[in-house]
Amino acid sequence: MAGLTLPAATGRLTLRRFTGDDLDDVHAYQGLPEVARHLFRPPLTREACARRLARLADGPAWAEDGDDLVVAVCETGGTRVVGEIVLKAASVRARQAEIGWVFHPAYGGRGYATEAARAVASRAFTDLGVHRLFARLDVLNTGSVRVCERLGMRREAHLVDNDLDGERWASEYVYAVLAHEWEAGT
Repeated sequence: MAGLTLPAATGRLTLRRFTGDDLDDVHAYQGLPEVARHLFRPPLTREACARRLARLADGPAWAEDGDDLVVAVCETGGTRVVGEIVLKAASVRARQAEIGWVFHPAYGGRGYATEAARAVASRAFTDLGVHRLFARLDVLNTGSVRVCERLGMRREAHLVDNDLDGERWASEYVYAVLAHEWEAGT
């Protein structure tokens, strides 16, 4: 697997690599408890965001299982990062990738997650040769459930009490779409 060609544009968004200048924007959403609760982890500190951005700036090889590409999402014409799309190599041999998204709640309800995820998913199939793209999400994250459904992904699994979110057991859905299904639906 190679990499995604960036920057890229959609109708309303610019997708690009992260830089160190994005620290304030990233911490503004990654540090929120309401964002972190759907990721089954505590909110990120400013220092943790800075370490993460430094790692992202190096750019992954996208050659081994676990390698990830994280794409900054900005409104067209702006530089402020409003969210991100994550594409992780789940199995390079089987050409499977996991997609995820995290957006600042202030930008919710505008369709940005769907628009950005659709653009990255298309590139995953064309640029990276992905065969199967899947998403794992908290069943309580109804916004992400809707994004998966808008993308034409099917619900393949309901994992009950499979992760501990602080003091509560959390369940996940797994949604997926195959390359030939994506092509037929686009």
